[in-house]
Amino acid sequence: MATFSLGKHPHVELCDLLKLEGWCESGARAKAVIAEGVVKVDGVVETRKRCKIVAGQTVVFEGQSITVQA
Repeated sequence: MATFSLGKHPHVELCDLLKLEGWCESGARAKAVIAEGVVKVDGVVETRKRCKIVAGQTVVFEGQSITVQA
């Protein structure tokens, strides 16, 4: 399982995380796949595009998984 470091930031928005990880080629595409209901946060489908992802949460999309760290 991959990890994503927040660095000194308290959170990352879900759509930005998908884009930063290269899982989506653009922010618009990231927002679209989130709206389609194919992204899970901690095992639950998440449809809020700007959902704040914090340390300790796990995001899953198309068989890929990442855990966010502080």
